[in-house]
Amino acid sequence: MDPLEDVLTLLKTRSHLSASLVAGGRWAVVFDAPQVLKFNAVRRGACRLKVDGDDEPIDLAEGDCYLLTRPRSFTLCSDLETAPSDGGAVFARAEDGIARAGQGDDVFLIGGSFSFATRAQELLLDNLPPVVHVPAGTPHAEAVQWALTAIDQELTHQPMASTLVAEHLAVVMLIHVLRLHLERAPDAVSGWLAGLADPVVASALTSLHRDPAHSWTVAELASAAAVSRSTLAARFKATVGQGPLEYLTRWRIELTARQLREGSAPLAAIAHSVGYGSESALSVAFKRVLGMNPGEYRKHPMP
Repeated sequence: MDPLEDVLTLLKTRSHLSASLVAGGRWAVVFDAPQVLKFNAVRRGACRLKVDGDDEPIDLAEGDCYLLTRPRSFTLCSDLETAPSDGGAVFARAEDGIARAGQGDDVFLIGGSFSFATRAQELLLDNLPPVVHVPAGTPHAEAVQWALTAIDQELTHQPMASTLVAEHLAVVMLIHVLRLHLERAPDAVSGWLAGLADPVVASALTSLHRDPAHSWTVAELASAAAVSRSTLAARFKATVGQGPLEYLTRWRIELTARQLREGSAPLAAIAHSVGYGSESALSVAFKRVLGMNPGEYRKHPMP
């Protein structure tokens, strides 16, 4: 598995589609701060997005989509001068999966959210900017548009299992958006996600994720990336914010935490599966990273 696939799988990424929004004339809808990763896509027309805390609104054109990665209130509107309606009330009046604002149907948006298992904030969301905007005209954005079109068709025609298919397609869209964002704006991400945009660091990350139980050395990782040890160490630290072996330790602890949350395997077996020779060695590393020993975590998992 590659690092992005690993993390999204670890976090049990799920999508949840909401009612679509049709709007026209002068209109504005304000939404409470979402506690999950929110997305919207403009399938017809154009509108503006104003996110609390950002001075400049974002103009959204047909085919654009965005991810909102922080719990900030936001407004979708035709213009910033129109008094906004409450989003909760607007969507409570939705009929046949469509909420309406203003007069007419100049604008059509589909949207929803993504939920994750524990640790999503630190492992994924904190590494992204507050808003990820993907314009329709962005080079190589065809895959995102394909996923959005397929979601739109499922919601419009509603064949058998359409909701399930559309929600799986939304996860596909998320992966394409993340790929595209890494390619288009590598400086706008941080941590391991930023490392995926650097071919040398990405090679090391892939090696670590492919076999986290292996007793990796910096020399082995450098050889796999075809660079010197000093080059790998410097680029990994500058990009990811920690050295490759420190990253490996933290990833092993994440894998351990998942097994403690979801299973009942003995700690010795877990230690062996993630590359530690003994329970005590794993316990020391676990407490250093997460601030509690494995037994305490199993009883009271961290959010």
